[in-house]
Amino acid sequence: MARAENKVTAGNATRLVAHIARMMRLQKGMTQEQVGIETGFSAAAISAMETCAQPASDQMLVALGRVLGDELGIFEQAREYVRLDKYPAQFKNYVLLEQKAVGLSLYATLVVHGLFQTEAYARALIGGGYPPLPEERVEELVEARLARKALLERKPVALIEVILEESVLRRTIGSQEVMRDQLSHLAECGRRRNVTLQVLPLDCGLGGEYAGGHGAMTLLETPEHDRLLYLEAQEESLVVSDPTKVSTYTQRYAKIRSQALGPREALGLIERLAGEQE
Repeated sequence: MARAENKVTAGNATRLVAHIARMMRLQKGMTQEQVGIETGFSAAAISAMETCAQPASDQMLVALGRVLGDELGIFEQAREYVRLDKYPAQFKNYVLLEQKAVGLSLYATLVVHGLFQTEAYARALIGGGYPPLPEERVEELVEARLARKALLERKPVALIEVILEESVLRRTIGSQEVMRDQLSHLAECGRRRNVTLQVLPLDCGLGGEYAGGHGAMTLLETPEHDRLLYLEAQEESLVVSDPTKVSTYTQRYAKIRSQALGPREALGLIERLAGEQE
């Protein structure tokens, strides 16, 4: 999203990449237009990248490495850090922890958790938010969200538990087709050996007990086996490391899990709801 204010707010990785790209271009005696032709981008896009008016996309970084002769792999390594610059400010501290986590326990109450969203679902959700975002920013956020899914394939593998409110599965985001594909994708994720997927049913409060009433949460185990809590609401976020508080939320999560449908029942419900979207 090429905007003048981006030049002021650009992150450190974006600035460093812009500087390196410009220096390498000049060293090769190439103009912005020439680099644009070779990479498949416009001269204006190259200029916007160099001035930090528009952070480089993954595709541009790959192309720059090819065209500018990046033997050290600087642009390839920069992809992760430039991507971090694109995340909302309140999310940047958490996403670094998420990428390296050995274990995650997730409870989602309103929408499908970002790690399990399809591209169409993410785009409909981000693009349909308020206040409305420019289309370029929507695409940046979609790209950044989808990049998080690399955690599902990472080695060493991360063990992930996710509990979704049943209302999440029934809330149509985008269209019936988008929801059908999203539910099918969820079912695929639930079959992964490193993912345990459960659903908290709508009628779990019958009898007077409903442990999920305090809202969504993420419990995270670091490679050093520290346990952290992440909370997010209305674009504000909080990472909690206090052992006593983390323990309380861990116990609450365990209670939510005990009230949820087991993995086999949850998978059956998701598959049935996906069929109803036909």
